[in-house]
Amino acid sequence: MSQYQASGDRYAASTFRRAGHSGLDLPAVSLGLWHNFGDAHSFASQRAILLRAFDRGVTHVDLANNYGPPPGAAEATFGRVLATDLRPYRDELVISTKAGYDMWPGPYGDGGSAKYLTASLDASLRRTGLDHVDIFYSHRPDPSVPIEETAGALARAVRQGKALYVGISNYSPAEAVAASRALTGLGVPLLIQQESYSMFDRHVEQPVEMRDPWLRGDAAGAPGRAPRSLLETVEELAIGLIVFSPLAQGLLTDRYLDGRVAAGSRASVGHFLKAGRIDEEYLARARALNDIAAVRGQSLAQLAITWLLRDERVTSVLVGASSVRQLEDNLAALEAAPLTTDEIEAIEPWAVDMPEDD
Repeated sequence: MSQYQASGDRYAASTFRRAGHSGLDLPAVSLGLWHNFGDAHSFASQRAILLRAFDRGVTHVDLANNYGPPPGAAEATFGRVLATDLRPYRDELVISTKAGYDMWPGPYGDGGSAKYLTASLDASLRRTGLDHVDIFYSHRPDPSVPIEETAGALARAVRQGKALYVGISNYSPAEAVAASRALTGLGVPLLIQQESYSMFDRHVEQPVEMRDPWLRGDAAGAPGRAPRSLLETVEELAIGLIVFSPLAQGLLTDRYLDGRVAAGSRASVGHFLKAGRIDEEYLARARALNDIAAVRGQSLAQLAITWLLRDERVTSVLVGASSVRQLEDNLAALEAAPLTTDEIEAIEPWAVDMPEDD
């Protein structure tokens, strides 16, 4: 394996956005290791993707304790690349990880307890070979645990030097407000929220009732708390928003435009995306969006990323990649002109929430 030396012009064309009211800038497109990283994939391919991303100015790598397969494998793979190639550039990297979903047997292997979050972060640091992560997330809310305990575990990670910033993921607007309030009381501000968002998943734009699941009875829906969307909430809280699944698990790519489900595609595997989603309604929407992209000289995937970045409240878009070529195609979205008002209006009839898989 040859010695890696980062490109000298890695920041020449990169774009960064500030994460809320903080001092942290994130690349407009970040690399997520949810899919395509783990024991089921070639280490050489995973290494090539990580190194090419850094050469293109993608300084943020997003992990979680359960990414793989098996759980923990993505962190271990990143740790190998860090040890062999990226260690000299650690201060240029923003590394995040999360805890919240099932990780090991027993009552302390998932959720939002201090015991689980603390043990998980320690394990993540061992797998990655890091002495701290830049962002540590609560991966999902746990209404069975007081938010003060979950927030306390996040704040303790910062005080102990195991994390620089803290974030939340998959929290509703009311849950985000409660988490922010608890963290602020502990002197550790909430940095960022991570949430799914795409042209086929627009729930972050929809106002929802501000009912706090950590409160009970009438107190959960106190008078004067008008419905808020998540986009409005992150703006009011002055925190960042980083979005995952920008391509709707592959629906916003050219993979299914011919109506076929190829072997090896996510729809054929049926884990996160079912083959039944490739129906006439989907094809009409995707093909219409693809036509708009073609007029702009973009692929459908590139248009999907450009569309998300139209909103300044979106700090960064997380993309996965199964190859360097796919990574390059996604990053090319940053080279396109911003969408015009007319283009946004043309997209609107086709950018509609798709039904969830059963």
